[in-house]
Amino acid sequence: MTAGRYDYFGDELYFLSSGRRLDFTYADQGVVVPLSAHLSDLVAHGSLIALRFPAAMMGVGAMVVAALIAYELRGGRRAQLLAAGTYGTSELVATQVQLSTFAFDATLTAVITWLFVRWVRTRQDRLIIVAGLVAALDMQVKWMIPLVWACLGLAVILCGPREILRRPALWVATGILALSVVPILYWQSQHNWPQLAMGTIIGAEQDATGYGPIGFVPQWLGLAGVVGGPLIAIGFWAVLKRESLRPYRFIPVALVLMTLFVIVTHGRPYYPTGFFPAMFALGAVGFARYPRRRWMNLAVYPLVGATVLLFTAMLTLLPMPQHWRTQSHSAIDLGFQSAAFGTTNWSKMVEAVDTGYNTLTPEEKSHSAVVAQGYWQAGAVEQLGDRYHLPPVYSPSRGFGFFGPPPNNATTIVYVGLDTAEPDLRTHFTDVQRVTQLDDPVGTPGIDRMVAVWKCKGPKQPWSTMWDSMTTLYFDLGLWRDSRATTRPTH
Repeated sequence: MTAGRYDYFGDELYFLSSGRRLDFTYADQGVVVPLSAHLSDLVAHGSLIALRFPAAMMGVGAMVVAALIAYELRGGRRAQLLAAGTYGTSELVATQVQLSTFAFDATLTAVITWLFVRWVRTRQDRLIIVAGLVAALDMQVKWMIPLVWACLGLAVILCGPREILRRPALWVATGILALSVVPILYWQSQHNWPQLAMGTIIGAEQDATGYGPIGFVPQWLGLAGVVGGPLIAIGFWAVLKRESLRPYRFIPVALVLMTLFVIVTHGRPYYPTGFFPAMFALGAVGFARYPRRRWMNLAVYPLVGATVLLFTAMLTLLPMPQHWRTQSHSAIDLGFQSAAFGTTNWSKMVEAVDTGYNTLTPEEKSHSAVVAQGYWQAGAVEQLGDRYHLPPVYSPSRGFGFFGPPPNNATTIVYVGLDTAEPDLRTHFTDVQRVTQLDDPVGTPGIDRMVAVWKCKGPKQPWSTMWDSMTTLYFDLGLWRDSRATTRPTH
């Protein structure tokens, strides 16, 4: 596994910071992932493997669920192994190596789909209740599950089995999910509904990567993998042509509905992939039952060979040596670089913050704080800054901004951010001095490229007042300023 070879991803550092400030929900996700990060850090502080172990187990769980769905579809051992193996060698399981909301959400969505598939075969209503409980748990991970539930419901209305709509258990399960949303809605209402604003910002970020709606399908198929793409196509064919699989037509229809929603809203391509284990199972069962000719069987070998080769390369070559890294010129370049090399050199950025802190006099240090422009930077300073004895860190960026501002007696700030931040800093402080800069040409923007540290004195307003004008949900990586979404306060 590559789990221990990649350095921290930015969101992982944020989840560690969130876990130190446990709440029943946060600005853009629920409590499950921050809680997982916090528990892992308590057990083995600083261990990347411990941090990512729960996410990796979720990836393994999705493989098992794919096999279980194939079993419910009356697929034999070969079909079950094909469904599980396809997920295990896809880009999806590679994505689940890092701690993320996706790692949990994708598997829990697959579990919900499996429970509905099993209900179709057994008509045991308790399965629907369990699906509602799993959905309520998933709601504490990421807030896509109401959309998943709605797509499944609309798919059932369109193509059956409509009998489930008459079962009281379905409405009980829906009520359980609705109740789990109530505290989240309350928190959002008390904080100016940040999640509503995030939709526009995520869409702008997705467009800035250069993919947008047109490039959604290639990304989508890339996540499915070399074998997964054909299996999904076979799954669509199978539910139309195989009488025994027609009761499960709601699965591909739900996938199509959710995919269309994500394309229209410019969402992330991985949002609909929680349905992939079920689609792999449908494809595997359909493939196993099709009366194939010899040339069709022979055609499978190149696909399997390519999959094994890519999977082996992923395990042995990633992350690539850092001296192979080239300069990122766009957001899409940065995405490829992050996948191939990881996000590295956090320690250099934290050392630069310490350099800035050491320029403070003892009096200034007694009334100081660290403020990071981005929530990734704030998480890195908090996680890796223990040995430097830095003051508390704050950030106006996304969810970190809701953790609150520095105290009003913090009159000297060590600020770390993009090297373009100085004009904005001068609107908030009477004295702004650049202390040091990081600008490795092949570095990662926001970590060791286009980064500077300032010593800022004399806040022009109390922090409790100034924070509202500084907080933003927009996260500037320095490479998509032309596609910048409208910023708005988060409080």
